Amino acid sequence: MEEALTFVLLTLAATLRVATPLVLCAMGGLFSEKAGIIDVGLEGKMLVAAFAAAATAAVAGSAWAGVAAGIAASLVLALLHGFACITHRGNQVVSGVALNIVAAGLTVVLGTAWFNRGGQTPPLDGAQRLRPLFLPEAGDNILVYAALAAVPLSWWIVARTRFGLRLRAVGEMPLAVDAAGISVNGLRYRAVLLCGVFAGLAGAYLSIGQNAGFSRDMTAGQGFIALAAVIFGKWRPGPTFGACLLFGLLDAVAIRLQGVKVPGIGEVPVQLVQAMPYLLTIFLLAGFIGRAVAPRAAGVPYEKEH
Repeated sequence: MEEALTFVLLTLAATLRVATPLVLCAMGGLFSEKAGIIDVGLEGKMLVAAFAAAATAAVAGSAWAGVAAGIAASLVLALLHGFACITHRGNQVVSGVALNIVAAGLTVVLGTAWFNRGGQTPPLDGAQRLRPLFLPEAGDNILVYAALAAVPLSWWIVARTRFGLRLRAVGEMPLAVDAAGISVNGLRYRAVLLCGVFAGLAGAYLSIGQNAGFSRDMTAGQGFIALAAVIFGKWRPGPTFGACLLFGLLDAVAIRLQGVKVPGIGEVPVQLVQAMPYLLTIFLLAGFIGRAVAPRAAGVPYEKEH
């Protein structure tokens, strides 16, 4: 009984730990999508933020300097995405995919040039990492609690503030927002920058909170999973958080299943364990994407009428 309870508690702690970057990234993606800007580039923002955070922490010796650098790097990509999609009314999906490709290549090139470790940063320890606050075994650093706080905060901003009302309006009827004398582009830029902040926190958590350094392509599709959680949650913070926890639980259970022999089946293949979160993503989107209604202006560039 005690072993079972310990297993459950450790699994729950691991679920929250694994879900933290998904929650942070998904809340950022929610703001962007609410404003009508599809952000396939969440993966790239997380990746450059993870690299910038780890590289800065390694050089400066400070985890907080790393967090700031991660947010700054993510904001740069967010501005590039906004410049392409909002200012120049480019294709939002193409812009996001391009950012992902740039991020994947740039992090490896810079990592190799600066540290000569095959695209990795030096291992981090001590003040270079975000340390646990109360539960060392659970790894509950400050960004875990920030992710938990981000959910009600996002709900309050979207549902209860003037900015949130305008954000929802610009994602549904940008023409009406423009007619009211409010800048559509200004609102969308603010949403994209908010997305950059959250994605920056998610990337920094990956490299200096959950792990002890940056490794090549360490996001491993988590940006896409976060986007899937937003869609599955129907662009609402609460259900999106639940979807992130579901992905986190599956990932945590998958990690604990590695090398375990199941009666009648034998040892669970490592490849199946690693594929489980992505299989769940496909399953959920195939089953629920038809029932989820995106903001009506999502993916549609707005051109001011003269």
